[in-house]
Amino acid sequence: MKKTVFFGAVTVASLAAGAAAAGTLDDVKARGTLNCGVSTGLAGFSAPDANGEWKGFDVAVCRALAAAVLNDPSAVEFVPTTGKTRFTALASGEIDVLARNTTWTFSRDVDLKFEFIGVNYYDGQGFLVPKELGVSSAKELDGATVCIQTGTTTELNLADFFRSNNISYEPVPVETNAEGQQQYLAGACDSYTTDASGLAATRASFEDPSAHVILPEIISKEPLGPLVRHGDNDWGDVVRWTLNALIAAEEYGVTSTNLSELASGTDNPEINRLLGVEGGLGEMLGLDNEWAQRAIAAEGNYGEIFAKNIGETTPIGLARGLNAQWTDGGLLYAPPFR
Repeated sequence: MKKTVFFGAVTVASLAAGAAAAGTLDDVKARGTLNCGVSTGLAGFSAPDANGEWKGFDVAVCRALAAAVLNDPSAVEFVPTTGKTRFTALASGEIDVLARNTTWTFSRDVDLKFEFIGVNYYDGQGFLVPKELGVSSAKELDGATVCIQTGTTTELNLADFFRSNNISYEPVPVETNAEGQQQYLAGACDSYTTDASGLAATRASFEDPSAHVILPEIISKEPLGPLVRHGDNDWGDVVRWTLNALIAAEEYGVTSTNLSELASGTDNPEINRLLGVEGGLGEMLGLDNEWAQRAIAAEGNYGEIFAKNIGETTPIGLARGLNAQWTDGGLLYAPPFR
């Protein structure tokens, strides 16, 4: 059974250096389990299903990582964290990686002593309102009450947006997405603001999603991705290149269904190196040469993970947009495997 743990606030930066010094890769191997920090529940990204099994776009990254390192995509302990507790959990060493729709910012990277290992979703902050409110633009929300998760970049972006447009608002602070959804549906706020992907996920869970509108304004850049502690470069490399393997696999047409066939060798040297057929890249990471094969086999390549959890055929209904491969006009671009 997967345990649920919440952490109180402590000084983040002071914890990070000591926790990183231990060598997370060795710790994970010795423990036999990956401790992965996720949200408290966001449909499509990280949420337990009816059987208590964690599913979602961010969850899939953790399962790929567990497969790469431990040869078992189920060897993951999922630790729910809020906007306030997530950084404490990572800095203290209670979790090995945070994969929780978290925005890469200067201060989080530098001041909080974390290492963002890449972007798995390019997002931006938006606003959700009831259709009956009759609002077609966020600039019409002068004097509105707005539900906002504390301890997030959205809190700061909201203040910037209203100030720059010379309009006012009344914040309604919430701790979790579930609380924000509850307050919004109860009429405690006129609008709910968070990353647009989160709004789509939240709206999809409503009894009547069509009664709610995501306004057109995207008021920020929100590059979301997994992060680890500063000072543990070996572990950072493993997490970074596991994510890159999922992205590269989609670009090169390596899927969960043709993986075993391609693993016998192809005429594409890049695919051969990715899958460990040649090059010995796994040894450089402290893993065997089939690590990327296992990561891809866990839940598929990046495109398969996107389509299954949050894509246009799911209730979340997100188009690829900026999250398309660079060859298709998007921003996804994995560095070379060589």
